[in-house]
This record gives sequence, C-alpha cells and structure tokens, in this order.
Amino acid sequence: MSSSVVPRTAALAALVAAALAAGLLAGSAASADPSAAGSGSAAADPAAAVRIHDIQGATRVSPLVGKPVAEVPGIVTGVRAYGSSRGFWFQDPQADENPATSEGIFVFTGQGSTPTVKTGDEVRVSGTVAEFVPGGASSGNQSLTQISRPTVTVVSSGHEPPAPVTVSARSVPDAYAPAGDPAAGGSVNALTLRPHAYALDYYESLEGSNVRVGTSRIVGATDPFSELWVTVKPFENRSARGGALYNSYASQNTGRLQIQSLIPIAERPFPKADVGDVLTGGAEGPLDFNQFGGYTLTARTLGTVTSRELERESTRPQRRGELAVATYNVENLDPSDPQEKFDALGRAVVGNLASPDILALEEIQDDSGPKNDGTVDSDATVRKFTEAIVAAGGPAYDWRGISPENNKDGGQPGGNIRQVFLYNPERVSFTDRPGGDAVTATGVAREHGRAALTLSPGRVDPANSAWESSRKPLAGEFVFRGRPVIVIANHFASKGGDEGLTSHRQPPNRSSEVQRLAQARSVNTFVKEILRTDRRADVLVVGDVNDFEFSATTEALTDGGALYPAVKSLPKKDRYSYVYQGNSQVLDQILTSPSIRDFSYDSVHINAEFAEQNSDHDPQVLRFRP
Repeated sequence: MSSSVVPRTAALAALVAAALAAGLLAGSAASADPSAAGSGSAAADPAAAVRIHDIQGATRVSPLVGKPVAEVPGIVTGVRAYGSSRGFWFQDPQADENPATSEGIFVFTGQGSTPTVKTGDEVRVSGTVAEFVPGGASSGNQSLTQISRPTVTVVSSGHEPPAPVTVSARSVPDAYAPAGDPAAGGSVNALTLRPHAYALDYYESLEGSNVRVGTSRIVGATDPFSELWVTVKPFENRSARGGALYNSYASQNTGRLQIQSLIPIAERPFPKADVGDVLTGGAEGPLDFNQFGGYTLTARTLGTVTSRELERESTRPQRRGELAVATYNVENLDPSDPQEKFDALGRAVVGNLASPDILALEEIQDDSGPKNDGTVDSDATVRKFTEAIVAAGGPAYDWRGISPENNKDGGQPGGNIRQVFLYNPERVSFTDRPGGDAVTATGVAREHGRAALTLSPGRVDPANSAWESSRKPLAGEFVFRGRPVIVIANHFASKGGDEGLTSHRQPPNRSSEVQRLAQARSVNTFVKEILRTDRRADVLVVGDVNDFEFSATTEALTDGGALYPAVKSLPKKDRYSYVYQGNSQVLDQILTSPSIRDFSYDSVHINAEFAEQNSDHDPQVLRFRP
C-alpha cells in the first residue's frame, strides 16, 4: 500500500464516481458550502463529500469505518517516514462546532512505503476508513481511526499547519475516564465523547489533531526507544523528586503525555532526560495513539531539556546493632553482560546501599544467560557480581540459592531467572538445612522454642499451581547477634497481559492479578505457619512483588496481620520503586512480621528515574534490631 500524487482533475471524476457507487454521496443534494459537512453527516457536494470530523465522529470508532471516502481535504501536519507504521497526519482547517469530533487524522501509507507529502501540503485524500488497534484486539487498546489504501492529491504547498490545540492543566479534565458500558463488556467505544468531563475523552477528541504542550516537567525518563513522558499538570500527585505518583486505581495522573519525535535522529538526536527535568519550549505535532502508552504527541517541533541535576540516592549505613536487609531486581543479569554493568551494580551495593547484611537479588540468570541450552546453575553469574562488590570496596559476600528446573520459572526463555541471597559472613550467618531443591517445599519446625525452616535454603510451596511458569519463593534462615531471622525472597508474576490505562475498557482488565493474588495467599499461609509456631519470629518477605502497596496482592500478603508493607511507613511522596509510562509506582517491597515494630525503611532511588540505568528497579532497604 502506498500513497500516490495524481492530477487533481482526473482523480476527481473517478473518485466521485466511486463515492457515488458506494452510496456516500447524494448528487441531488449537493451543497456549495464545504463547511456544511457537520459532525457525523457527509455533505453532498462532490468536491467536499466528507470532512475529517465526519470520519472521526463523536465516539471512539468512526461511523464510516470500512467505507471508502473521496477527496477529503486538509493540510499535512506531520509525516512519519520511518518504522512499520509509515504515513502522515493531515487536518481540516475548517473545524465544525462539535468539540467531540477531531479535525485531524492519520493516513497509513504502508509498512515500507515512505509518504511523498510534506508538512504544509494542502492535500485531498481518498481511501478506506479503518480502525487499527495497536497491539491487536487482545491488547484491549483503543483503536486508531485512520485512512488506509490512500490516493493522495497535493493541491498546493507551503501552508502553515492549522493552529495547534494547547494541552494544558486547564484543558485536561481531572476525571480520567467514564465507566464502560457493562452491556459492551466494559467498553467505552460506543459512548459519546465528553471532552470537558474526562481526560481520555479529551485526548480522543484530539486524536490525529495538531496539538502542543508548553514548557513541562518530565515524569518519565528518556528510554531506549527515544520517548519520554511529561505532565501538563505540575501539581498532580507530584513525588518528592519530580515524578507523578500512582496512588490508587481511582486516582489517575491525567496530565501525563508521551512525547516522541518526527525529527530524524540523524538530524537531531532525541534529548536525554531524567525525571524532574524540564522540557523547555514544549513540543508541537500530531496526537497519535500507540501500543506502548496510548496517546502520544509525535513532535514536529521539540524543545530542549533543562536538567535539574537529579542525584542518585544513598541510604545510611546500618548501625552496629541493626540488621540491614535489602532487595534488588538486577534485570536479567548473566555473565555475558558487559563488565561495566557488573561494576556499576557492585558500586551501587557498596556506595548507595551501604553494603547491607543480607541482599535478596531477583532476576539472576543462569550461567549461559538467555542461551536456551539446558544450563540452570548460576554460580558464574553470582561470582562475577560478588567480585564486583569486592572490587568496589565492599564485603566478600557469601551466597545461597536454588537452581530452578529448566524453563519452568518464566522470564526470558533460556535465562532461568531466580532469586539469590547474598549475605555478609562477617555480620550474619546462614543456617544451612540441606535437602532443598527446585521441587521440594520447605516446612516449619519448632527448635529450641523458635520457628525453624526444615530446608534452608528452601522453596515455599513450589508445587502450588500459583507458581506455574513463575519464580518460586526462596526462604532462608539467618542468625544475627544470636537471633534467628527468616527471609523469604520473592519475584511474583509480571503484569504481562494486563490492559493499559488507556484501554477501551474502563476500568481496564488486570488479568495478571489473578496469579499474583494466588501467590500472595501462598506466601501469607506460609508466614502464618511460622507465626503459629513462634509468634515472636522475625520474618521478612522481600522482593519484586510486581504490584502496588494498595493492590489486592498486598492485601492478601498482609491478611490477618501476618505482615506489614514497610513502604507504607514512608511519606506518600516517596512511595515508589519503578516508573512506568510516567507513573512513579511501587513494585518492590519489604514486608515485616508483627515482631518487627521499630525499623527504618528506604526506597533508594538510583535507577527508575534515570535515562541511564543499571536496572529498571530501585532497591529497597530495611534496618531493624532483632
């Protein structure tokens, strides 16, 4: 599929004939006024049969979907000449009076066909109205209204694009989305847009239109795909360091907007930015909708980044009588990773985490990394990591772990990610109770009046279906200053399969929560067994829980008062360990048993807010006196 430039006169007769045959035009009811095409009804003038706002309509799905349209007029506002979704946006400078109908639309010219138009061209476009769902129907994403199989006539060139709509704190409603229609499976597709009432309706009413944001704070750092996130609402759920906090399912950050660039990277590299920096001068261009983040300003003009010099945090060292326990997702670490990554992680353990006594690691891969060759052991991975810690001036950590069955724990195929305990033998000892393996469950026994693990290290409830294709919890028994401490390291199922916040279903389906809920109940049951044996037992449940502190997953972990989510001890503005699509949120947690009442907690922000990362997660540290 490609666009083509054809003589306007020859094209007109053919296209009008096609439109008449399709029943889109009623020749006897022609109107000489091109602006007579209002929202949702086609004019009869063959030269102005359908306007863009007629195609877009007042709902999310075009009323003309699947139908041919002829000679749709407008001015080109942006061209995407790269990637698999090449094409251009154009906009009708003669807007109707309905704020629910967008005046801009995307023209899809093909996966490998570079558009031949330029910004500022006045064009007439004929083709078929289509609804494209980025990511496919199963993703739950809203669809993008577009014109496909286009024939394009350039009438003239050198025009200014239609004036942009300014997206601002004043223009974006505070309410996020209407409730979906239960009769339509929770979909909002058929609902008439209310752009003055709901943020998602507002953005949809501008789909394909030329928009701008002014100078804005960056709430999602530049990623490897040359995109970042800004907020047009500077006071909306602001974090302590300039991000946008994700506080609850009912309190969305409506001011977030993704920014990409239409300027070729070779011509102008995409700016590198951290959370809290400022996009000075803002951005202007068509409003797109894509699979990875929804509404996206594809910038034709892009401002510059003013750095606020965000610093990576460092936690304080533990005191003599304090036990410091940390958790850190090191993002698919394997021996083939550059030495620079190991060195940076080692420096972070020493310099930013103050060499914790016990460090639970998630996403340690096997010794062959993602190579799917049957390797399951991770000795080389851990050795390379612990050597990097020593090289950074840290302690010589010992370690314990259990290798999974090959390809049974999810994650990157062949990588066999698992949790591993590092511990400083000069400060803490590990109580080895042999027999633990990938499939055997550790239990709880009473020893000298205390709860003890029957296997240490051992896996918790590995045969439970909750852990199918997911990491099984790793339990270990430690001794600090003569007192036993049980630590359970976790990496719950990911959010893969969940619908995005901009889903056409509102609220979106969170299908992955079902497995995490079952996993949380499994861990909670095990902790309760420990506490029944010894109500004074010091138990820490740590790791990448892949869920929020207000989620049903966390609720299930804490059921019956067995555990407390220590992140809730922090000020609300500091409760996050991960930044996703401009939302600063909690995924990594440390939960404490009732005996651990007095503790110091720190979410150490060293990765998630930065364009340059050694992991996409921030580590967590808890200190207490057993």
